[in-house]
Amino acid sequence: MNDSITNDFVRQLDRQHVFHSWSAQGNLSPLVIAGGRGCKMWDYDGKEYLDFSSQLVNTNIGHQHPKVVAAIQAQAEQLATVAPAHANLARSEAAKRILARAPSGFSKVFFTNAGADANENAIRMARSMTGRDKILSAYRSYHGSTGSAIAATGDPRRIPNEFARGHTHFFNPYLYRTEFWASNEAEECERALQHLKRVIECEGPQSIAAILLESIPGTAGMLIPPKGYMEGVRKLADQYGILLILDEVMAGFGRTGRWFAFEHFNIKPDLIVFAKGVNSGYVPTGGVVVSDPICRHFDDHMFFGGLTYSGHPLAMASIVATLDAMQEEGVVENADHVGNGVLASGLRKLADKHAVVGETRGVGVFHALELVSDRESRAPLPPAEMAKIKAALIDKGLLPFVVENRIHVVPPCIVSEAEVEQGLSILDEVLGVYR
Repeated sequence: MNDSITNDFVRQLDRQHVFHSWSAQGNLSPLVIAGGRGCKMWDYDGKEYLDFSSQLVNTNIGHQHPKVVAAIQAQAEQLATVAPAHANLARSEAAKRILARAPSGFSKVFFTNAGADANENAIRMARSMTGRDKILSAYRSYHGSTGSAIAATGDPRRIPNEFARGHTHFFNPYLYRTEFWASNEAEECERALQHLKRVIECEGPQSIAAILLESIPGTAGMLIPPKGYMEGVRKLADQYGILLILDEVMAGFGRTGRWFAFEHFNIKPDLIVFAKGVNSGYVPTGGVVVSDPICRHFDDHMFFGGLTYSGHPLAMASIVATLDAMQEEGVVENADHVGNGVLASGLRKLADKHAVVGETRGVGVFHALELVSDRESRAPLPPAEMAKIKAALIDKGLLPFVVENRIHVVPPCIVSEAEVEQGLSILDEVLGVYR
């Protein structure tokens, strides 16, 4: 590290030249990061942080994994870029490895630059396959910030960006803040499915190309679907000839203790959207895993989609190395063992101890603490208080992922039990102010 570089220098340079996403620019003061390894990051002044955010919930294999870095370097020396029309070994090997982890009945992968354009292209495929236009998606969802992806997104960020056509939303289950006056999981499931059925009927089944769902909604707060819900959605889709697209961008590739989050449910989608965890975000990439019937459709129908960097060789090399390393090192098994063990039990203890925690929920290394100002009314903790909590966590060396009134507890899939205990201790100390 260059000792002459300081946090202040980097921050000032950023504010002079960088336009940030999802932000009013005037009062930004971004946290400076200089490097990282494993689950740890540090700044130029030597302060270390435990990354409980996985950045944007993507560094599943941790920071600077040596095998992945070496694979990117080797590919850069051999061939740094190639047009998507050519056959390339790295791209083919990456697709082969992804398909090996997908369920039976999937035969090809279309590569994109990220999760948003992966959702865009899954929507294109569904519309072409069915000859229908509408896409149904949940209000509590996030699918990306490009045209159709942001229109499919349910959270309020879509509202200034609703330029794409043919998108309709419905309420997905969320028992803690039920829209259906449910008192238990079974009621929430039954009523949410009835609601979805009525939306399909009212929108006209013959007009609906696909239902697009996150297998487990992430940005909306780790909303684990109640037992039977996903199976019910699959049944409704089949009943009306609608395709089912499952967005695994955040939840896929180890995050929930499985290769894909939908493996927790007894279903298979028609299209699987992925990004983030497939290579821990080391090089931007994403894609769509395409089922056999849709592949056959495009044997004699033009697919009207393409990207200059589809299957970029540096990204493909990073996918191959990431998936191989995850397999060899038992990373998915670690996410299951640590996430559903010491992490889940520790979060339950925090919920029992601190009245500010209204609910904790999650699976694997994909959890959320929902913070409230009053447990009885479940009133969300106000934004100003959440900002104080976030600042206190960072000050004590924990990088959190804070959304609305929730702390998303999402460390890398390689996190150790000792690191979990360290993070839980910091959370305990900060939440203790609200005891």
